[in-house]
Amino acid sequence: MTVKERYNKVIEWFRQAMPVAETELHYSNPYQLLVAVILSAQCTDKRINLITPALFEAFPTPETMAASSVDEIFGYIRSVSYPNNKARNLLGMAKTLVERYGGEVPSDIDSLLTIPGVGRKTANVILSVVFNKAAMAVDTHVFRVSERIGLTTGSKNPLQTEKMLVSHIPEELIPKAHHWLILHGRYVCKARRPDCLNCGLTHVCRHYSRNKE
Repeated sequence: MTVKERYNKVIEWFRQAMPVAETELHYSNPYQLLVAVILSAQCTDKRINLITPALFEAFPTPETMAASSVDEIFGYIRSVSYPNNKARNLLGMAKTLVERYGGEVPSDIDSLLTIPGVGRKTANVILSVVFNKAAMAVDTHVFRVSERIGLTTGSKNPLQTEKMLVSHIPEELIPKAHHWLILHGRYVCKARRPDCLNCGLTHVCRHYSRNKE
């Protein structure tokens, strides 16, 4: 099977099996999504969704968060992973939005990368989810699933995976494909034990073909 054939078959399966694919983080505006994505690093979306309602009520805008303190923010996010670092990043993020971008979340990657707590993955999530741009955010799920299925080969880091995926997936599908791969990795192609018996991609999956009896 050629790389192009594998991509075509994978995309067609996802189109049929997962016509609706979107973030599981709860948010109402770009600022809230940016907060949630920063918090979600090495933490589950379920945990983030539990703590963000109170956080958003306390700090409904970048201006209100920018006027707070690390200790105050920490009180709302203490149950997430690395709360001290994330509290500092959230305060820095809010101040940057207010001071540099008029309280608005910017829509280009270079500007997003100037914001504390925002790396390339987070920036690409914002670009794809908020602005529907052809940006592929590569988290641990996307990195793992892409390599297992055979969409990437020998990728050594998320940037290599991102470039490979973007070069083969039609531009208009990239925002949705990001969620296809994340959700598949979260619920089926799990890190420790992929659930191949309940996977609809075994007919094209490189990992399955190598390991089946």
